[in-house]
Amino acid sequence: MIVVNTEYLPGMSIVEVKGLVQGSTVRAKHMGRDIAAGIKNLFGGELKGYTELLVESRREAVRRMIAQATDLGANAVLNVRFATSSITAGAAELYAYGTAVVVVEQA
Repeated sequence: MIVVNTEYLPGMSIVEVKGLVQGSTVRAKHMGRDIAAGIKNLFGGELKGYTELLVESRREAVRRMIAQATDLGANAVLNVRFATSSITAGAAELYAYGTAVVVVEQA
């Protein structure tokens, strides 16, 4: 599966648009990460626990988006974007979406 954030693929032609595909995950903060983040806030620096949480969340959302595109018979997802939203205190959704298409190499 080709996954890109561009509207087209150089050297490829779109032969069929399958439609919008998306994947999401809602993750809650871990108390241990919250404590470590609170301490880190006092001194500054990267909040590695949250960085890891976001990386895991992006991977899961993309995996689910690709699974949906595969089910539709697509071989690429174009114009991929990410969005986040707060669900409740301590939990957030990471959402990945794009356009599932069938592409072939140009002659």
